[in-house]
Amino acid sequence: MRMYHTKFHFLAVALLLCACTDNDDAVTFETITTNKTVNLSNDSVPPTCNVNICLEQATEKSGRAGEIINSTVTRRLFNRDDDKIQEAAEAFADEYTTNYVKNLLPLYNQDRNDSTKRAWYHYHYIINSRTQKGNEGTLVYIADINYQEGGTQAMNHQIVWNFEEKTGRQIQIKDIFIDGFEAQLKPILLNALKENTGLTTMSALKEKGYLRSTNIYVPENFILGDETITFVYNPDEIAPNSLGSIELTISYTEIEHLLVLSFKH
Repeated sequence: MRMYHTKFHFLAVALLLCACTDNDDAVTFETITTNKTVNLSNDSVPPTCNVNICLEQATEKSGRAGEIINSTVTRRLFNRDDDKIQEAAEAFADEYTTNYVKNLLPLYNQDRNDSTKRAWYHYHYIINSRTQKGNEGTLVYIADINYQEGGTQAMNHQIVWNFEEKTGRQIQIKDIFIDGFEAQLKPILLNALKENTGLTTMSALKEKGYLRSTNIYVPENFILGDETITFVYNPDEIAPNSLGSIELTISYTEIEHLLVLSFKH
């Protein structure tokens, strides 16, 4: 009985240590927000600039992996090297609104009495993000950007990062595919585009606005899923802005011959 009790005690300790190890490797997130609105003039109804940022930030208990993830996000979104997304977002909002007033107020003073031009001076810049589990041992960070400047149509842009959850290292396209994969992957992406649109020929695609100014290519934005990889094209990349973003999803089994052996899925 004493030997059985000892074995049970060792087993319980081992399970507890495993649970603690798994928990230590997990990256957790908290939501940070930054909102700033400035008026361009002292008119009763002045043009405004609004910056609205709502992002996921890795928490302090996420350790070094969280710091690396935060640094990657701040560098790509705000061109800063801060570990803290909150601080970088606030600095970006201050700089953006300051430049708005500095650069546009002299022009607005010239157009102040022309009501048809008032819409040109309304600006906004909005960023929202979300995180999700990727394939084995990875997480996906997706940032959606919407901005409007100078009365033009609002623009949308999405940036995707895939991270190793244990280390925070960003997973690049070269970490997934073998050398020279592009030549074989491009036809697969083209077929996926045809299936998505129901357009079976290049002439039909171009007639609808696809691939008029570029050939199909492998984009930097991709989402690693459990069984598939999704390639994301932003507006104006392979189709006009009016057609929005385009997502092409390919199963790992279809491109198994192009994946490096070390890539787990």
